[in-house]
Amino acid sequence: ELGQTISKERILEEKNRRKFVRGVEILLFAAYLAVLCYFLFFAENLGRTFTEREYHYNLMPLKEIRRFITYRHTLGFWSVSLNLAGNVVAFIPFGVFLPRLFPGCRKFFLTMLFGFEFSLCVELIQLVGKVGSFDVDDILLNTMGGILGFCCYRVSVRLARNRRSGDWSMEENDEKKKSL
Repeated sequence: ELGQTISKERILEEKNRRKFVRGVEILLFAAYLAVLCYFLFFAENLGRTFTEREYHYNLMPLKEIRRFITYRHTLGFWSVSLNLAGNVVAFIPFGVFLPRLFPGCRKFFLTMLFGFEFSLCVELIQLVGKVGSFDVDDILLNTMGGILGFCCYRVSVRLARNRRSGDWSMEENDEKKKSL
């Protein structure tokens, strides 16, 4: 009976730990979305103001990416990095949090689709609100970020599984599966 009590306590502790971790993940995702929205719609230093200026948009895939690469010396490292790498990096957390928080999104295609849709919504808000600029290349780069985030999620799941099983060698684990 003492063993059953200890076992029940451990199960309860594990359930409470999981609830706490999930709550922290939800708060982190909400904070990420809030910060992302600030930078995408309100950050004045990124040209996200409602001032009277000529609005720019790009509907040709890879046009702005090519322009940034071609004129990288003229535009400067900061502008090129912010546009190209920034659009990818900004959506990596989206690709990590989505499958963590929503089990239905643990498939590559769904995470990619939702990353694309979320990015499209952002760009449409920028178009309608004339904040920032609508750029189809941003949608491509953001979607790539979501995909990279999903890959990070998958690697973390695999590492956690290996840690629990005591097997840290991913290659050896793959060989064992192939031989079975």
